[in-house]
Amino acid sequence: MKTLQELTRGAAEIIQIDELKQRLDGAEPLRVKVGFDPTAPDLHLGHTVIINAMRRFQDAGHVAIFLIGDFTGMIGDPTGKNVTRKPLSESDIRANAKTYAEQVFKILDRSATEVRFNSEWFGEMNAADMIRLSSRYTVARMLERDDFEKRYKSGQPIAVHEFLYPLVQGYDSVALKADVEMGGTDQKFNLLVGRQLQAQENQKPQVIITWPLLEGTDGIQKMSKSLDNYIGITDAPDDMFGKLMSISDDLMWRYFELLSFRPTPELEGLKQAVAEGRNPRDVKFELGLELVDRFHGAGAGERARQSFIARFRQGALPEDMPEKTLPAGAEGLGIAAALTACGLTASNSEAFRMIQQGAVKIDGERIEDRSLTLAAGFEGVVQVGKRRIVRLRLR
Repeated sequence: MKTLQELTRGAAEIIQIDELKQRLDGAEPLRVKVGFDPTAPDLHLGHTVIINAMRRFQDAGHVAIFLIGDFTGMIGDPTGKNVTRKPLSESDIRANAKTYAEQVFKILDRSATEVRFNSEWFGEMNAADMIRLSSRYTVARMLERDDFEKRYKSGQPIAVHEFLYPLVQGYDSVALKADVEMGGTDQKFNLLVGRQLQAQENQKPQVIITWPLLEGTDGIQKMSKSLDNYIGITDAPDDMFGKLMSISDDLMWRYFELLSFRPTPELEGLKQAVAEGRNPRDVKFELGLELVDRFHGAGAGERARQSFIARFRQGALPEDMPEKTLPAGAEGLGIAAALTACGLTASNSEAFRMIQQGAVKIDGERIEDRSLTLAAGFEGVVQVGKRRIVRLRLR
């Protein structure tokens, strides 16, 4: 049984955590809902943050409800946008929904997943039903939603049907009797509407868990195809592995926290190993192996790793590369001292400056940590700029 800490690892906010603890202590499995509008045919790793969380709940014995918003997709959710989102056609929705369902079962346990479409209940509603639903919320409350408020204050138009979106999403929780609903931090308002509508229906209000929006490979903006900083779950194994290897060492830990199924103690052990001198590149390899295997099958990650190493060696290393063996000492050898001892920099101060400029690499991976310590047994290609390269061994 997974602990509360494991179930919610990396979550941005839990409303209300005491209620979640009580429900987890109950005898009945929880109904954990996540809704996706089928707005695009392919998922990227940013989308899988919440799907991973669903899988952890499944592993703890709960039911995941993967709700495809085929009805809400025809409304168009403006979440995070300052303009009305263009509604989808029915043919686009059907095609995208089919692709989504195929992709999510690379992560979710099919036997513990309900795939639902919100047209099941909204397709049966008439105009009077929708008017009654609309009467449950005021315009003033709708304008508390951040994007609506900004558009209203700036004089940008808000179509009446857009106010229906939070109500429709909220009513999904009523129809499904959800115990927990999860979404991105940009969905908080809509999730709260669901909680309120359930209370009006005399249902126990759902617990809300929001998740951060995963940064893309640039480490700055959220992962997005439009920004070309995404890693698609249908990317070829070599491409997926290479993109993962391109992320910074700092961002690697965020990816581990939100994307890996390794238990938290294992992640802490990896962090400790890097602090004690293990090459961050080798730890990043483990992230790549796990994720490529997840989406392409066992063994695909190792083949991608070998391909990555071969490409690096063939494309970047001179045949007559000098080699250097140095003593590591009991506490290891600092990166600046190692660069200077290898003759790659004239002094430690120059070494620190080159690290700051992004000119230092180990096995092709840029080093950003000035305090990095290399432990005894280290072996790798150390590079400063394009021309200064040494194969270093520490004993």
